[in-house]
Amino acid sequence: MPLKMNKKYFQFSNQQQKGILCLFLIIVVLQFVLFFADFQTAPEFDIQEQKWLSLNARMDSLESHQKKQTIKRYPFNPNFITDYKGYKLGMSVVEIDRLFAFRKQNKYVNSAKEFQTVTGISDSLLVTMAPYFKFPDWVNKKKLSKAVVFSNTNPEHFSKKTNIVVKDINQATQEDLIRIYGIGEAISIRILKFKESLGGFVSMEQMNDVWGLSPEVVQQLKTNFKISALPNLKKIDVNNATIKELAQFPYFKYNLAREIVIYRSMNGDIKNVGDLTKIKGMSNENANIIALYLDF
Repeated sequence: MPLKMNKKYFQFSNQQQKGILCLFLIIVVLQFVLFFADFQTAPEFDIQEQKWLSLNARMDSLESHQKKQTIKRYPFNPNFITDYKGYKLGMSVVEIDRLFAFRKQNKYVNSAKEFQTVTGISDSLLVTMAPYFKFPDWVNKKKLSKAVVFSNTNPEHFSKKTNIVVKDINQATQEDLIRIYGIGEAISIRILKFKESLGGFVSMEQMNDVWGLSPEVVQQLKTNFKISALPNLKKIDVNNATIKELAQFPYFKYNLAREIVIYRSMNGDIKNVGDLTKIKGMSNENANIIALYLDF
């Protein structure tokens, strides 16, 4: 009797049997999916970490490549070392400041030993730097002349005087200018370009108008050069030239050229240096020099 009563619980209709079969199949499929599928998500930082590692590898390769490259150094005048160059050469801030303080006194070092005395650099650093020191030609000639003087025991040799050859500044070459202490390649080119823009110098006072020349260097230029004769200048017709033509003259900027034209329209022709000094913005100091370039 009890078996019959329990048996009715295990009797299923066709729809129930199909539902049980479907449920069984679903369970089996889910078990396969859980067994074979990987639901673990990769950490988000893996991609970033890979990029960082690849970037580090590239940086290491570039650094090793730079280490293999040899730094090419060129000769230089140690008197004009900048902060950056001194740092690249291995000098400390204190050593560079000592050199700057020495140069502010308008003094120059003329040998590697003197450079070490002034800056206080070590012997090992001096050995690496000294081969690249380049002093002006006159310093080397001075050393050579001293050696000749002290090696010559003839008393008559000391009684002879050497004459300084003064050259026309308008005939000076770049090599002539570089012989002046304190003038390098850049400043010598600047002087020559200024002369070319003017058509020639008419006074040694015009050296004061060259940007970058200290009073000491200007004095050396006046000692070693002169104006032998006025150059053949192409003068500017100051009473008929346009503003644009006047502004091309190195001593006239646009504003001054405009003032000249205004003065002409209100007062008539400019006749002499005195009229020039009446123009607003005209330098009274350079008026006599400027007048030599003008045709009144």
